[in-house]
Amino acid sequence: MTISCDVAILGGGTGGYVAAIRAAQLGKSVVVIEMDKLGGTCLHRGCIPSKSLLRSAEVYAEINESESYGIETSGVQLVFPKVQKRKEAVVEQLHQGVQYLMRKNKIQVIKGKGRVTGPSIFSPRSGAVAVELEDGEMETVVSNHLIIATGSRPRVLPGLEPDGKVILSSDEALTLDELPSSIVIVGGGVIGVEWASMLVDFGVQVTVVEAAGQLLPQEDEEVAKELQRLLKKRGVKILTETTVDAATCKVTDDGIAIDARKGEQTQSLSAEKLLVSVGRVANVENIGLENTDIRFDKGIIAVNASMQTAEPHIYAIGDCIGGLQLAHAASHEGIMAVNHLAGEKLHPYHTHLVPRCVYTRPEVASVGHTEKEAKALGHDVVTGKFPFSAIGKAIVYGQKDGFVKVVADRSSGDILGVQMIGPHVTDLIGEAALAQLLDATPWEVGEAIHAHPTLSEIIGEAMLAVDGRSIGI
Repeated sequence: MTISCDVAILGGGTGGYVAAIRAAQLGKSVVVIEMDKLGGTCLHRGCIPSKSLLRSAEVYAEINESESYGIETSGVQLVFPKVQKRKEAVVEQLHQGVQYLMRKNKIQVIKGKGRVTGPSIFSPRSGAVAVELEDGEMETVVSNHLIIATGSRPRVLPGLEPDGKVILSSDEALTLDELPSSIVIVGGGVIGVEWASMLVDFGVQVTVVEAAGQLLPQEDEEVAKELQRLLKKRGVKILTETTVDAATCKVTDDGIAIDARKGEQTQSLSAEKLLVSVGRVANVENIGLENTDIRFDKGIIAVNASMQTAEPHIYAIGDCIGGLQLAHAASHEGIMAVNHLAGEKLHPYHTHLVPRCVYTRPEVASVGHTEKEAKALGHDVVTGKFPFSAIGKAIVYGQKDGFVKVVADRSSGDILGVQMIGPHVTDLIGEAALAQLLDATPWEVGEAIHAHPTLSEIIGEAMLAVDGRSIGI
């Protein structure tokens, strides 16, 4: 059976389904091909389920700390199966929402494994997709334009391949039936520190091993240092400039034992579980790209500024093109691809203006360049910094750790970047992202009236601090 449409999308994750909706809004007939569930990694194995678990961990920690708010509790019990049940309910609600959006926008969804084919009698150019359905039958989708949105999967370290029992990736960790008593997390990037924050709040003994000199290697050094201090304060053991030796890994009756090395020093680590969190790999194998002229660069699909591949009628978005590998980046790229193929006006896409969020306790968020990056780009840098300890609502909330840091160009006054660590900064980063998009100066944002008492006051104060005009300290 052959199905024809204006736009076919290979992959129904966040980038794919958003692109589908935008194409439908522009009057295009759309087919989405997805071999698993709509929503992809973000909804089912990433953003949403992990944040649900993090929220439960946060509530549990707040209850255990409630005496500081004048509330005495007793008999508090963590029932992890119920935590998992809540997570699954959250995911299912949002999954149903995505399915509703497909129906609302008259988007056809085909469940099956898609593979790009070369030219045929149905399609004179490469880009048709052969779809193997669940029952083994085949369908062919022929479209004027194809968007590849196949996402990514956890990177595997040789010798530390997940077994789903003792050695885990984030995929397996999300489905644990019970909490381990202890865990070693290999990798102190975004996923690693989120799991560390969550599990230590659940009462697990946590050790994080990171090869770089700081946690969150891509983020501001001051932010990383503060996060490390606060995680250590909560009981997380952190080993930076340290690597694990996979050859020494042994699965025992009690869990796992492995050697960790820092320079010439070696120490043995043991825990009930080992979580490998060292990034993600693009899903570009076995989808038929060899039947096209699409180019690759280090295992990712090469695209231009409009998300076009080397074949102009084929676009690629999201994790499979590398970049930031963030759900909201994939969504934006999907909209850009559709706007371009439809002849709509495009706005420049600057990846450094995509907000980056880490849902630890406290949260971390940033947009633009760090101070180190800005200096490397040749800017004459001036910074402003303001602590949450001087913000009334942060004190009321009992969450006064952290700060906001603004990086600006001394001569032009342009905001070059904003970095935050503290309560709810993943919600606050939107104002900073808007400021950079509109090419605002610190003075302009500082002059905007921020309501009191709110956490958002810290953004105004940090902006004013660039010129030494902050009020609160």
